[in-house]
Amino acid sequence: MNRFDRVSAILIQLQSKRFVTAEEIARRFEISKRTAYRDLKTLEEAGVPIGAEPGKGYFLIEGYHLPPVMFTTREASSLLTAEKIIEKIADKSINEQYKSAMFKIKAVLPDKEKQYLDKLDTNIEIFHYAPAIAAEAPNNYILDIQQALVSKKLVKIDYKAAYNEELIRNRMVEPVGLCFYSLAWHLIGYCRHRNDYRDFRIDRIYKLSITEESYGLREINSVKEFFSLMQSSFKLEQVVVRFPKSRAKLIQTTRYYYGYIGEEDKGDYIDLNFVVNDMEYFIRWLMMYSDILDIVSPDKYKTAFRDFIKTVKK
Repeated sequence: MNRFDRVSAILIQLQSKRFVTAEEIARRFEISKRTAYRDLKTLEEAGVPIGAEPGKGYFLIEGYHLPPVMFTTREASSLLTAEKIIEKIADKSINEQYKSAMFKIKAVLPDKEKQYLDKLDTNIEIFHYAPAIAAEAPNNYILDIQQALVSKKLVKIDYKAAYNEELIRNRMVEPVGLCFYSLAWHLIGYCRHRNDYRDFRIDRIYKLSITEESYGLREINSVKEFFSLMQSSFKLEQVVVRFPKSRAKLIQTTRYYYGYIGEEDKGDYIDLNFVVNDMEYFIRWLMMYSDILDIVSPDKYKTAFRDFIKTVKK
């Protein structure tokens, strides 16, 4: 990307949220913070009214507006692809709103881009089948949970427990966050009935309402903090598995069934991070790839994996 395009993109980024930090700009465009400061200065010299607030970042002075932003063909294609993915992995509330947003986006596109998307639309498919439980539950609560998260409002839910399929009614929950793992959306929250943090699969929620009662800060206030606590209390453990990059595609799909949460590039290898609560179940899966993988951490998983291999060889 040349400098003119980058400076223009920074201006659009400044319109996207209340505050934007130099670190965010530098990370997005893979430039130094000094270069980011220089680009911001260029915008100011061009007459763009940019303000700054210590500890928060840069912002556009209220009242400054740009003409409607036009999308490139590639940007519009990316949005169409995202629509296909959202249709399969998000709930009804998100899906409906995204479709509405896409109609607005398509409405401002030139005819050439509209025709391009129409042709592309019939040639993209995402094959993903949600668990059966999702078809039984209303599956329409992600936007409500988002609203409760922002407004810090207690939610009341009816929830079908996984261990005995019992429908639990009127459970009062303080939402902490949303996350997607193991091919399902999860609400992490503080359950007042249990007086502890719980992980609720959203497709098991049969009824949800936002109450007028507010809640304050507790020990855990983010999804990352929740999983860190689970790991430290031995309810969940983070396991790092190293694969040759050339062979990692072998588990491209199945890894999501075993708690995959992210990865790190290590040159010729890739370190895959998993959150695991059943060591034997996880190790039995890894046995299919025992000739190409290494368990990096924790040590007890490395030992258990070696011992299991010895048992199989006998």
